Amino acid sequence: MKNISFATVLFFWASPVLAQDQVTLLLGWFVNPDHGPVIIAQEKGYFAEQDLDVEIIAPADPSAPPKMVAAGKADLAISYQPQLHLQIHEGLPLQRVGTLVATPLSCLLVLADGPVKTPADLKGRKVGFSVGGVEEAVLGQVLKTHGVSLDDIELINVNWSMSPALMSGQVDAVIGAFRNFELNQMDIAGVPGRCFYVEEEGLPPYDELIYVANTDTMDVDMIRRFLAATEKATQYIVNHPTESWVIFASTAPELQDELNKRAWGDTVPRFALRPAALDAGRYASFEAFLHDAGLIPTLNPVSDIAIDVTAQ
Repeated sequence: MKNISFATVLFFWASPVLAQDQVTLLLGWFVNPDHGPVIIAQEKGYFAEQDLDVEIIAPADPSAPPKMVAAGKADLAISYQPQLHLQIHEGLPLQRVGTLVATPLSCLLVLADGPVKTPADLKGRKVGFSVGGVEEAVLGQVLKTHGVSLDDIELINVNWSMSPALMSGQVDAVIGAFRNFELNQMDIAGVPGRCFYVEEEGLPPYDELIYVANTDTMDVDMIRRFLAATEKATQYIVNHPTESWVIFASTAPELQDELNKRAWGDTVPRFALRPAALDAGRYASFEAFLHDAGLIPTLNPVSDIAIDVTAQ
């Protein structure tokens, strides 16, 4: 048997660390329970098992991550399916490569004991929003289901201050509130709210949070491994919700409060159990919805919007 030098042994011992691929992931907002699988994959070493060194960055501007991926300044970003359709029509080289939260989180939020018992009661009232375009189209569809139009209400930009605007009486409802956050926030404040779930009010179902990559420069093998790590993390979360909450909350003091704890419990059932899996019909139907609403000029094929990296 040939002698093996110490240098050779050192090389093979060190090579797994040296082989790790560097990945930059931009979150869609500050760290919160929506990002559970990413944080757990990091803390449990699942990314490292896939030879990935993932840098997780919370953006100062929540609208910036997809643009930064499109510009080649990050590998992946967490974004929103509804916005992705519009961004592609704007010419950004982006595609959905995985799913983080597989159900809508957005809802039409009103006071639980207020005068609005159904969306039809919003006629002649004020509705707050934060992001124009998609939110207005979503609201328009919900209202249409109840025989009301956008012309029958007054839209007010509440600049992300959704539950405060509703609780203070500035508006009678808000569109785009997250059912896992604003509902809990209002309940903790002693002013319970009620959600009308958009997917139950005439809107096609969609993936709320997705991973997007640059169409031209994406590393498909790296993305496969990234999604395998988050899938393992999601399995751990579902199997061990309490233990995973403790791990998640331990990563930052600001996460250790009642709001985040409640939001964690409400979000766990909504994480994508198969983050790489693609429901092509879901993307086709939402593209058609946006086209019918006049927000996009043409219909893109699903292959331009989303891919299954395991099939590439």
